[in-house]
Amino acid sequence: MAALSTRLTQALALRHPVVSAPMALAGGGALAAAVSRAGGLGLIGGGYGDRAWLEEQFDLTAGERVGVGFITWSLQKSPSLLTDVLKHRPVAVMLSFGDPRPFANEIRAAGARLICQCQDMVHVKDAVDAGADVVIAQGAEAGGHGGLRGTLSFVPEAADFLANHAPDTLLVAAGGIADGRGLAASLLLGADGVLLGTRLWAAQEALVREGHHRAILDTNGDGTVRTTLADIAREISWPRGFTARIRRNAFTDHWQGREQALAQDIAVEAPRYRQAFADGDPDDTGVWFGEAAGLIDSVEPAADIIERMVSGAASRLTGHGGARIVVP
Repeated sequence: MAALSTRLTQALALRHPVVSAPMALAGGGALAAAVSRAGGLGLIGGGYGDRAWLEEQFDLTAGERVGVGFITWSLQKSPSLLTDVLKHRPVAVMLSFGDPRPFANEIRAAGARLICQCQDMVHVKDAVDAGADVVIAQGAEAGGHGGLRGTLSFVPEAADFLANHAPDTLLVAAGGIADGRGLAASLLLGADGVLLGTRLWAAQEALVREGHHRAILDTNGDGTVRTTLADIAREISWPRGFTARIRRNAFTDHWQGREQALAQDIAVEAPRYRQAFADGDPDDTGVWFGEAAGLIDSVEPAADIIERMVSGAASRLTGHGGARIVVP
């Protein structure tokens, strides 16, 4: 198959400039290993820091080169979790939603690459100050937590800043990328690769209930909403400035604009939410995917998703790659 050589593939010894998002609960060891076997870099989702779960997921990678990602503000509550995870010698550690600087030295000392996911230019500058090897410019189209910037303008702005202030720092695009067109566009915007969340959430190896997988196939790009409702229902206090993109459904329709009422009824609604999530109910809980849902019509092995994406991008970039992109 075609290959795309970029600074990201060269720096991380990958065949393809594709990284899987470390999706909490969904991005386990099986998905990370499948992405790495397919030529990308798979990241295990460290989420809110379940130590036993992380150990189990690293065991499931069967020796593949993988990395891990953490919600930074949550990791700050239990920093020893990072120390334990680094014993598995991850290729990279991704930090999102908080100051990466307190953890940067330990990550580098362990020989792992530091990846910082950013939602605005202040975050990008903080990542550079922390010595990030890779900056991820995450657009608001992405599923799960994020900010307000759109991918199309955020990626080239971040690319320009890095070119002028940290030219050795790699840039990865995220948000709304689900096929070869998105990969090709990201490279032309100045990124060195892409981070895939929603598209790999719809992979067979993802830890996603069948009902939620069916839901993404039935949802187009208009069928998601940015909200704080899921965090209220889960009783998780996220820092201001971040909301989550989830599927628009009966849960969001009932509570949107009534966040205070949900909080007041939390003793009843939190257990109801958690049970619906555990059951794979697509209507009465948070279903965590982004606008790329409108580009997804099947649940497939991760390897098939990546191979088709890279081939599609290569066919569109032929004759336009220059020195940055090599299409054999």
